[in-house]
Parts: sequence; structure tokens; C-alpha cells
Amino acid sequence: MTKFLKDIQNLKDTRGIAIQKVGVKDVEIPLIIQRKNDSDQIVSAKARMSVSLPQNYKGTHMSRFMEVLDEWRAKNLLGVDIKGILKDVQQKLNAQSAHVRFNFKYFVKKEAPISKAQSVMGYDCSFEGNLQKDEYNFLLGVKVPVTTLCPCSKEISNYSAHNQRALIKIIINYDENQHIWLEDLIKLAESCGSCELYPILKREDEKYVTEKAYDNPKFVEDVIRDVILKLKENKIIKSFEVECEAFESIHNHSAWAYQKETI
Repeated sequence: MTKFLKDIQNLKDTRGIAIQKVGVKDVEIPLIIQRKNDSDQIVSAKARMSVSLPQNYKGTHMSRFMEVLDEWRAKNLLGVDIKGILKDVQQKLNAQSAHVRFNFKYFVKKEAPISKAQSVMGYDCSFEGNLQKDEYNFLLGVKVPVTTLCPCSKEISNYSAHNQRALIKIIINYDENQHIWLEDLIKLAESCGSCELYPILKREDEKYVTEKAYDNPKFVEDVIRDVILKLKENKIIKSFEVECEAFESIHNHSAWAYQKETI
């Protein structure tokens, strides 16, 4: 019966406008994440997939994105071979370029600094791949919450200083033949705040965190500069984007800093 159904997407379009990205987004899918020194973790992800559309085509075939995702899910390789997924998308949709992005929550076991109480902490992460003909680029992203304590507040106040939670966002591009672990990128970000966060804090831990932050005051400018220096120490990173937003506790706005560099 399908041979009698008209393929509207393949009809010609006469408006002369090529579309850079067209596809599907917010597709819920299980994703397999390789962990450092541990077994794989299966997470719930949201996928965004797209291709370029030439000006003479009316539309793309949205169902084919879903078919590719399901084929890779059945092979238990989702999240493991982003380049392979993109090649299949490119081929199935006869496209010059293809793009996929997975956003997911990744869980890391953390131990409190003094009591050693253990629990898991979730981090928003992303895998993103772009394939332009045969040129492939992969981007790894993390969002890491930390504590920051204001150096100015500490300097001018007789009692204590204001502190707040801040969010460090890092996106890196690196050689596809190399590997950077999510755990290592998260630790890098955590080391650049006034103090890292923990899922469980007993009283002795809270004392430690409070005092460590007080002894290590940082503006968002301090945080982002420290992150940049550490990223530049890694010789396989080719480019990066870094952002730090501090959700100010004594202002009705955030402090913010951003940097993008090619190494």
C-alpha cells in the first residue's frame, strides 16, 4: 500500500531557502555512559537530532531519526559511538551534515570530607556530535555546582562573609582518538570553587565546608580564570567554552563570567 502514498517531503520547494538544521528534539531515550573505573551507567537522556536540508526539498523524514536511535539502542551502543550514529543519520536522510545532542543527568558517588558519609550526586551533562561531510567534531559538556564566598564581603565585614551556590558550565572539544572522563572534568570544575558541594553533610562536614570556603574566597572572575588555566594544562583539548554564574545571596541578580577559546 505504501507505494501509493505520496511522499510529500520529497516534493520540490521553490522559495530558495536552505535550512541549516531540521529534525527532532526532546526525544526521551536510555543512554549508556562509560564510567571511570566502574561499570557502565544507564541514564535517561533527551536527544536532539538534525540534518541540513537543501533548498529544493520541502522537508526531511522525521521518522528516520527515530529509526536510527532505536537501531543503536537495540545494539546497546547509544552514547558509545556518537560518530557512528551521525553517519547513519547522514546516510538515511541523504544529508551533507548531521547533528546530535544528548542531555542527561550523570550520577557520581561522593564521600563527605570528614564523616565520610556516602551518597550520589547528579550532574547535568551533554554529548554533542557534528558531522559535516566527513569532518567530525565532538563536544563534551558538564554543569557543576560549587560554593563561592565573596572576597569583598570577607574584606569589609567584621563578621563572616556572604557565600552562595555557583554553577560552572564547561564544554570542551578534543581529539576523537583521545578520551576525557566525565568524572575528571567534574573534579576539575569542583576544584576551582571556594569549596565543592556534597550530597550529605554531617555537622563536622558542615564545619569543614564553611571554613574551607571562608579561607578560599572567590569572585566569578577568579573561578573562571582557574578553570581556564586547568583546561589549558590538558594537551588534548582543542577548544572550550566556560561559564560561571553565582546566584548571589545578597543581590536579586547573578554574577556571571564567560570565556570561549581555541587552543
